[in-house]
Amino acid sequence: MNEASREIHICGVPNEKQKQFFASRTRFTAYGGARGGGKSWALRRKLTAMCLRYAGIRCLIVRRSYDELKSNHVMPFLREYGALVSYSEADKALKFSNGSGIFLGYCSCDRDVLRYQGQEYDVIAIDEATQISEYQFSIFKACLRGVGNFPRRMYLTCNPGGIGHAWVKRLFVDRNFRGNEDGDDYSFIPAQVFDNQVLCGSDPDYVRSLETLPKKLRDAWLYGRWDVFEGQFFPEFDADIHICNPSAIPKFTKRFIAFDYGFDMLACLLIASDAEGRLYCERELCESGLTLSEAARRISGFCEGYSVEYAVASPDLWNRRQDSGRSGFEIMQSVRGMPPMTPADDRRIAGWRVLREYFGAGEDSRPKLMISSVCTELIRCIPALLCDGTRAEDAASEPHSVTHAPEALRYAVMSRAPLPSENESDGFVFPSSGRKNAFFD
Repeated sequence: MNEASREIHICGVPNEKQKQFFASRTRFTAYGGARGGGKSWALRRKLTAMCLRYAGIRCLIVRRSYDELKSNHVMPFLREYGALVSYSEADKALKFSNGSGIFLGYCSCDRDVLRYQGQEYDVIAIDEATQISEYQFSIFKACLRGVGNFPRRMYLTCNPGGIGHAWVKRLFVDRNFRGNEDGDDYSFIPAQVFDNQVLCGSDPDYVRSLETLPKKLRDAWLYGRWDVFEGQFFPEFDADIHICNPSAIPKFTKRFIAFDYGFDMLACLLIASDAEGRLYCERELCESGLTLSEAARRISGFCEGYSVEYAVASPDLWNRRQDSGRSGFEIMQSVRGMPPMTPADDRRIAGWRVLREYFGAGEDSRPKLMISSVCTELIRCIPALLCDGTRAEDAASEPHSVTHAPEALRYAVMSRAPLPSENESDGFVFPSSGRKNAFFD
């Protein structure tokens, strides 16, 4: 019997979720959620099956480090499919006799991913996709091309948490698509350890060890919940508690806005304060690619119909720009309809502490800060904000795409709640001018 006609039998029976993963034909398929769902085995099986079916196909499998890739995939590949593949350390590839190959890659930072620019692969598998950034994912997406008559697909395995948590959740769990992203290209197959009966039967202590974890970590690792995970900066944020219907916001409130400006994103929040001092994030404006004057015009339109007392913004807008000699404050404040601007108290750790207090309950057991359900960007970003790796009480600056709206919210609460001192009066004052605010007429 020649090689082309020889039947090859691979041992192992997939569970129902793994069968769904194998059957997926979308361009981007994510598989995962909880730990122990059999993701790695399914990924190796899928790549092997495609290499055997399509002679000459080029596949790439990626993990954060090459050492992780060798221990988690190369050795299992050789153990499971050693009769079918040969491993080339020099080429960093697993090769099949029909000319197909699985190339081995790693990506721990943006510098690593740039090595893949210009390369072409028919199939790309990213193991632990939440450990890479959305920018890195976009580079790999650009590599998904070729001239052969092969399917072009990307397979991702993932668990909640990590730097990529927000973009994976947005695309595959929330299905919140932007720009030219086509929802038909994306599918998500959730998996739990209970789907993996082989593991449950061979190692029942593994499930018991997950059940003994702290609640939020247990919810993420055992049940695959994407709204709680290890490393969240605001674990106290609870959608059931802190998100309200717009109709629940009192009619008699004072309002101000807080915004974080960058050319990559303007995040502006309309904040309402009731007679008890409770804050409501009523509306949001989040838009990218705006100049300072364009951002001011957007904010002006955003404030129409509301009696906005003031706008609190990052102090760097008061720095003069070398190109024009004018500050961002001067450019924005000159736009008709722009509310009076005041620089924020931008102390990070102090601000996060105050915001954490606002997420807590007041004397009536209700949270001191509520977010309207229409503020979808803020609601997406707060639970995705990560702890900084070096400063325990600070939030991480990456992924940068989730930092803008929470920064604006931090400015908002700091403008309403400066840290007290013995020499301060009880009323709020503008940090820059000392004028009393209209909230305390």
